[in-house]
Amino acid sequence: MSRKLAPSILSADFAQLAEEVERVADVADLLHVDVMDGHFVPNLTIGPPVVSSLRARTGLYLDCHLMVDNPGVLLGDFAKAGANGCTVHVELGDPRPHFETMRDLGLRVGLTHNPETPLAAVLPYLEEIDLLLFMSVHPGFGGQEFIPSVLDKLAEARRIVDERGLPVELEIDGGINTETAASAAGAGADILVAGSAVFHADDPAKAARAIREAAWGNGS
Repeated sequence: MSRKLAPSILSADFAQLAEEVERVADVADLLHVDVMDGHFVPNLTIGPPVVSSLRARTGLYLDCHLMVDNPGVLLGDFAKAGANGCTVHVELGDPRPHFETMRDLGLRVGLTHNPETPLAAVLPYLEEIDLLLFMSVHPGFGGQEFIPSVLDKLAEARRIVDERGLPVELEIDGGINTETAASAAGAGADILVAGSAVFHADDPAKAARAIREAAWGNGS
């Protein structure tokens, strides 16, 4: 199982985004980029131009979570902007056409589901994806409280992935901090996404290290 921390720029200060990213660059394994269209979720954030600007300032893996009604029309733009991987929602219907597009564009393939969506909705696609994202808050806004019932789904997915020997990374996003990180890691998460707990701290890098240590100990 890999052990990765992904600060979420949703909680960063967008007026100085490059500087915010630089502050966590040494402790981050990837950057989580939340893309919202104001339709699939009730919030509006950023798109490919910001990803392109980020790519010019960082070599970190850009992990783009597309909370949008029609991700298919954006995948090419995100690939061109420098995204490394994109994640789409199973709630939109059959994601396989998006998987094919992502593969053709050289993007790593991610699939996600909302807290109330059963694990059964994503299981048919496990052999076709690189990453499975568990939302542990309702998508749309940062700073929400962690939903612990999601851990049951995560643990079951961990068991299935390991049993089948699948090269799928399990990621969790929402309410991750020093208090919830250990539970998420214990349930089998490979990647912890943390937003406000990192970027709202006085020292984001120190906060990120504290989350990593809470999850995996000093050897992480």
